Amino acid sequence: MNYGPPRKRFGQHFLHDPSVLDRIVQAIDPAADDHVVEIGPGRGALTRPLLGRVARLDVVELDRDLAARLEVELQDSRLHVHQGDALRFDFRVLGTDLRLVGNLPYNISTPLLFHLLEQSDCFRDLHVMLQKEVVDRMAAAPGGRDYGRLTVALAARCRVERLFVIRPGAFSPPPRVDSAFARLVPDPEKRAQIDSEPVFDQVVTRAFSQRRKQLANSLRGLVDAAGLQTLGIDPTSRPETLDVAAFTKIANYCARKNS
Repeated sequence: MNYGPPRKRFGQHFLHDPSVLDRIVQAIDPAADDHVVEIGPGRGALTRPLLGRVARLDVVELDRDLAARLEVELQDSRLHVHQGDALRFDFRVLGTDLRLVGNLPYNISTPLLFHLLEQSDCFRDLHVMLQKEVVDRMAAAPGGRDYGRLTVALAARCRVERLFVIRPGAFSPPPRVDSAFARLVPDPEKRAQIDSEPVFDQVVTRAFSQRRKQLANSLRGLVDAAGLQTLGIDPTSRPETLDVAAFTKIANYCARKNS
């Protein structure tokens, strides 16, 4: 079927490899009564097998032509197509205990992850396909080059699991880099340990904006060296050496100090 050329402005790379599609569905393992939400269904390669497994499937597609085509081709009462930008979409209107899956456009993957994080209370889990280097950052351990703002922001709110790598040939057109599939499971207990999420995000952003600087310097104006020492944190340490618990301690100290 001729869909026309992929649109570069949408960062379209359509997954077509049957073995990869099967592996994704197996990883999600949707039950019949699950409410699944798909971001970027594109030509429906993953939409079709998902639709065969669940009672309700909502899809969010930016491309007007593809969204309209999905409705016409599939014509299934279980499918609900939302034409719009996932970066601005309010997923809470769809309900709670949602299971999200998506081939996230590489050009907006990080801001889209942060948008999903803001609404993580409505998701049971999120299965996302991203550029491999982004997944490496998402699941990185402290001390490494990949460990940064995205790692800490995710780890403070959910459990992150790398599942498998997907080679460029599985897509049309093939991207220039490897992709990876990952699972994120929101963790309310982790999130409850943070007194103020805006303060937490401010601390993490400031710390990694100048990651070569010592912590006392990068966080100047938020917490001083004496405050860090009170928390048992070396003021001369660099942000990539701190685990999530340390960032939570710093953020809670700052939030309480200014309350």
